[in-house]
Amino acid sequence: MPFLRLLCILLFSFTVVEALGQATTTATKQDSTAMSEALLLKDQQQQRIDSLVKQQLKKELASATGNTKKTIELESRLRKLAIDDSLRNIAQQQKLRQLKKTAIAYYVTLNRDTLFSIYTRTGSFNAKDRALAISNKIEKLYNDPFFRADSLSITENEGNYDVLYKKSEVIVSIGNLDALWFGKSNQQLANEYLQQIKKTINEERQAHSLTNLMKRLGLVALIIAVLAFIVWLLNRIFRRSAAFIIANKEKYVHGFRLKTIKIITAEHLESALLKLNTLMKMVLMLLIAYLSLPLLFSIFPETEAWTGTLLNWILGPLRSATSAIVDYLPDLFKVIVIYLIFRYLLKGIRYLFYEIKRGNLQFRGFHAEWAVPTFNILRFILYAFMLVLVFPFLPGSSSPAFQGVSVFLGILISLGSSSAISNIVAGLVITYMRPFRIGDRVKIGEVIGDVVEKSMLVTRIKTIKNEDITVPNSMVLSSSTINYSSHTKNEKQGLIIHYTVTIGYDVPWQKVYGLLIEAAAKTVHILEEPKPFVLQTSLDDFNISYQINAYTKEANRQAVIYSNLLEHIQDTFAVAGIEIMSPNYHVVRDGGKEG
Repeated sequence: MPFLRLLCILLFSFTVVEALGQATTTATKQDSTAMSEALLLKDQQQQRIDSLVKQQLKKELASATGNTKKTIELESRLRKLAIDDSLRNIAQQQKLRQLKKTAIAYYVTLNRDTLFSIYTRTGSFNAKDRALAISNKIEKLYNDPFFRADSLSITENEGNYDVLYKKSEVIVSIGNLDALWFGKSNQQLANEYLQQIKKTINEERQAHSLTNLMKRLGLVALIIAVLAFIVWLLNRIFRRSAAFIIANKEKYVHGFRLKTIKIITAEHLESALLKLNTLMKMVLMLLIAYLSLPLLFSIFPETEAWTGTLLNWILGPLRSATSAIVDYLPDLFKVIVIYLIFRYLLKGIRYLFYEIKRGNLQFRGFHAEWAVPTFNILRFILYAFMLVLVFPFLPGSSSPAFQGVSVFLGILISLGSSSAISNIVAGLVITYMRPFRIGDRVKIGEVIGDVVEKSMLVTRIKTIKNEDITVPNSMVLSSSTINYSSHTKNEKQGLIIHYTVTIGYDVPWQKVYGLLIEAAAKTVHILEEPKPFVLQTSLDDFNISYQINAYTKEANRQAVIYSNLLEHIQDTFAVAGIEIMSPNYHVVRDGGKEG
């Protein structure tokens, strides 16, 4: 709590100090302005004194025609006054330019119309107070039912000029500083103010007369009637368009398909068109109503100033958007050129790689199945490079908000797609390792089946039981893979299928070899060349293990081949009267009596 109290006291102190500093700065500026104005007035008064002195010296010079010494003295004093006057004028202009840099214009107005501006003070009245007082006096004249413009006149008062009403009420006083500010004489500036006051009051009284008021009300009624007719016409048009959509939906509305995929149904498209019809009607009505407001406001002088504001609310954004579009056209042209270059470059690269895939082009060490994955990699790299080139020309790309959103999205993608990226990298490695191809019979981990799809993320396998199993590429790369089909293609010998049976020691091994080879020769999809062969794998306690090996080109039909092989082994050995000892089993003969 003490810390919070101390913090509050410090914040309050800083606020007070800042406010005092601002007030001091404002007061200093006001004092500086007042000092500059006082110096200018002093210079003006000195200039008037020097002017009177100059006239007196000229009279004395004209009367001293025979006195050479006096003539020289008078001419010297006149030259000195001329030099002082020139230097004073230069100093005045410098002070005036400096004063105009910080001066604020205060407007004399009548019914929101500006008559003229006040920049300087007079006596104890600053420029703001003078402008407000003059505006109030002119408004009083405007509201006077017996006002006559001829009653306004100009009177000189010790070098200053006053605009009077009925020769008694001062409306505005023009001093030396006012005339100096505009580079005019006091009388000239007073005449301009007089004519402006007369003109503005007459125009405003004419504009607010009863006749003009009735005309304006009639014009308002006409505009409202036209607006009501336009609204009625729009309602009628959009009702007919909605009825046309409903009546002709079977003829014109068919939905939207992308090849065989139905993206939007006819019912959804009809509903969207009806909603769009309603939206367009509402937007047009609101736009017409909004645009009618400036027209109505422009009729009355009191609300005429709002016209520009309302129009700017619409025209301002439209002008900004149009200007932005026009300014963006050179960058847009650059983006289009870059896109077209990369598009046709990709077309040429795609043609090259698909020719490799079809076998029309061959490169040593580059396999045909690498063509499409390599093209996809190159396409991704080229699109990424194109995006790098295009990014600086996108609208708003240099704004901190756009860059911040881009960084944020990049972080989200990088954090959320680590597993997907690992699968993509594994898919690329698998593609170039070529451990299997589409259609191969493989064993990945515990999964056995035919490869039906290889993508950048997963490998899909169809088992012999028609089960589709999706294996992530990262798992494929990290586990062992057995390809049963790799030696069954082209001129290779084929896959060796094998099975082990056990036969007793009482049967000659030569006979067992013949029977097993005979059974293999009868099996479907077994090749005659190379010929089947038998291997003895072990000598067990009660039997010998024989392994029949045969070649086949049909790796995807192993289940059928093994089943048929076992059938023929059983039949062949049964005909020969030889008992197969595997699996082991006990036979009780002669009712359990030992022989």
